[in-house]
Amino acid sequence: MAAVFLVMLYEYSPLFYISVISLCFVITAAMVLGWFGFDVPVILRSSDESESVLPVPEKRMVQVTNPFALEIGSSGAASVKEGISLHPCCLEPCVLSCYWGCGVHALQGALQTHQHSPSKLSTPQLFQEALHFQYHHCQTFHTGADDREEYHTKIAPDLGIADFGLLPRERYPLVALLTLSEPEARDTYNIMASVTVLHVPDDKYSLSARILFQYLLTAQGNMYELKPLFMSAESRGLSGATDFTPSNEVPAEPQERGMGKEKEEDIPGTQDEAWSEEGKGQDCVVCQNAPVNRVLLPCRHACVCDGCVDRFQHCPICRAFVLESFTLSRQLPTEDCDDAEDE
Repeated sequence: MAAVFLVMLYEYSPLFYISVISLCFVITAAMVLGWFGFDVPVILRSSDESESVLPVPEKRMVQVTNPFALEIGSSGAASVKEGISLHPCCLEPCVLSCYWGCGVHALQGALQTHQHSPSKLSTPQLFQEALHFQYHHCQTFHTGADDREEYHTKIAPDLGIADFGLLPRERYPLVALLTLSEPEARDTYNIMASVTVLHVPDDKYSLSARILFQYLLTAQGNMYELKPLFMSAESRGLSGATDFTPSNEVPAEPQERGMGKEKEEDIPGTQDEAWSEEGKGQDCVVCQNAPVNRVLLPCRHACVCDGCVDRFQHCPICRAFVLESFTLSRQLPTEDCDDAEDE
């Protein structure tokens, strides 16, 4: 009887006919789009389809030790004419090489040489050759392990250089290179060099002295850019301002200041700020129940838990396609903020 009724509706009701065709079209389109990886509204997804989403592969993380740390010293005013004080703090005896007036394109070429050439920039001599000696003046200092001394570097007065011209400039005022001085130590550490680009004020550009960029070079030919760490003052027991001297100028993503252990993938950018705020993890943005413990790659948003990470192909925050993920450590660093710098 029901079949006869449906057939009669099909024959005599154009509206019913149009509704059935439209419903079939919407269901078919949702299935096709979901099959090819397009984002489909949740209301059009069936429970079987949500369970068939491919799990997000978890990225394997390893801890490495960064033996280098470099900050601008506190003694004296910094300028091209008067020089600048640098404060290296290394776990091993190191060589601090200061290159005044280093060419912008020369530095970019040297970093590309480290990434793509068999010869890695593990010594000042190799770095100079990669720069093709395109700098005005070089000054070298030898620092011991855990040495707290500040070193004052200054461009040679006989060169008569008082500034580096108007913007945009073709040369960086100062590039500081930290390398391990002992060959045995180079085989011990995965990170073999630290390259720091600094701005030093002069008559043409009076912006205060600061670190612009900072890179870590590894033995495998990888290059990681350090990023500053921002966290709540209450979570570290700080009552005053949290204006730490940044190790570089990059987008606001976390970075542990100082030397110590770090996650290799965290060198380009560590765990999301949402976890470090208030010193504790927050709830998963999807289920609002379990704590956040997964970081999505490549967008690096820490917003989901283990149970929800496999149910999404796109980041719930920025809608970027998720390629991988890694587990977010739930333990706050126990080392002092001033004793560690990473990655």
